[in-house]
Formats: sequence, structure tokens, C-alpha cells
Amino acid sequence: MTRITESDSRHDHLEQKSIEEITSLINQEDKTVAEAIDVALPALQNLIAAIVQKIETGGRLFYVGAGSGGRLSVLDVIELPTTYGIEKGVFNAILAGGIPRLADALEEKEDDPEAGWDALREAEVNANDIVVGISASGSTPFVLGALRQCIAAGIATGCIVSNPGSEIASYTDFPVEVITGPEFITGSTRMKCGTAQKMIFDMISTTTMIRLGRVKGNKMVNVKLINDKIVDRAVKMLMRMGNISDYTEAKELLVSRGSVSNAMDFLETK
Repeated sequence: MTRITESDSRHDHLEQKSIEEITSLINQEDKTVAEAIDVALPALQNLIAAIVQKIETGGRLFYVGAGSGGRLSVLDVIELPTTYGIEKGVFNAILAGGIPRLADALEEKEDDPEAGWDALREAEVNANDIVVGISASGSTPFVLGALRQCIAAGIATGCIVSNPGSEIASYTDFPVEVITGPEFITGSTRMKCGTAQKMIFDMISTTTMIRLGRVKGNKMVNVKLINDKIVDRAVKMLMRMGNISDYTEAKELLVSRGSVSNAMDFLETK
């Protein structure tokens, strides 16, 4: 397998370039990421459809990853319960080295082919769930070992990789190959690959939440009321959606019902 992600950068003598030149060149490279995702959209849409189906029938999503991609999956998973009011444990991330060590960048842990599956078994993964491997190279042992075991156990799998024809993709039902090409700094997949992964996580989680009914119109009607800023935003949202002119009245209704969605359901049954 040719690892495009490890190919030499198209740019050289970087230490001789000005700040203006460097930032302009990085920006030019970043512009190609959306184009690479566009090519992979049909495969990504198939993966999202499978994720939605699994969650609608009581299953869970598990991301399994290492390095930058694994850490980005953790960040996406962390935000969903607050943003969309979904229960913790529906979206999950299995990170090489463990989520408590997120900031330690324990890259050596990605070489353990058993640890990913061990973590999935500890979470009691089963055939109702779907497991998505994250690997820029498409060969990370931590991810590959977990996906192999999932296939053997009859658990649905997907992946997000940045090299074509990877071994990880061969162990998935829903492979997504986003070929972003050589990095600006040779082999530094935290750059374009990481940008593509972040964009894809956004697409997966946002689309899934919409399809699960966690959004109304274009509003976060299930956002958790965890601080004054969010409460104020939710009150104003409820005022617009429920045609309520009095801020205090809207706030009392919101707090008593726990979310904009619940408050709107109450108003519609009055």
C-alpha cells in the first residue's frame, strides 16, 4: 500500500520562507480538504445512514482511534450531550492511551493491537452497535486489531482513513477514504488529515442528531441548560418559536420543562 500521507510535501525550503509565504501556502493546501471530502461523500453518507439506523434501534457508536484523529473524536463526543441533550454513552470514543490521558499524547499506545478491542469489550460492545476506526495511515495496530475482532464478532464497522486501499478499510463494512494528499510538513497528519477528520466528525454527529430529531428547524432545541449564556439563548429561542413576548414568562416555562423542545411540546398541547 502506498502511503500518500507520508509522501514528501509539495513545498520545500520552508525555513527560508516568510510568515506571509508560509501561511498562504498552508491555506492553499487546506482549501483542498473540502474537495477531498466531496469525493468521499457517497461513502460517508452510507456510513452515517448505518450509524443512524444503529442508534435508532438502541445501539451505540464507538470511535476507535489514536493520535490527532482519536483526540478529535473525543472532543466531538464530549460536546454532544450538552449541544443536543442526547444521553451520554450513545456516542463514545476509545482512545489509545485512554481518555483520561488525552493531553499526554501517548502515541506509543497506538502500536498495541489488543488494547482497542479490550476497551470495547469493557464497554460491552455488541452486535447492536457500530464501531468506526480512525486512522490517517489506514494501518494503526490499535485500530486495526479492534476492527478485526469486531468483524469476527459480527459487529458493524466503518472507518475514516486517508490512504487508498488500506488494511483497515478492508476490515470495515462502511469504509470512508478521504485522500487529502501529502501534508505541508511531510508526514504531519495533524494538518490536512486532521482538518478532514474534524469536518467529518462534524458531519457525522450533526447529521445524526438532526435525523434523530434533536434539532427543530435549525435550532438546538434540546441544548442542556448548563450556564447563563445557554439559558439566555434558549429563552430567546423559545420566545421566537413559541410566540412569547415576556422574557420572564418564557424563562419560567423553559426552566420548568428543562428544554426548548419540552416547552414547545407543552405549548402545543395547551
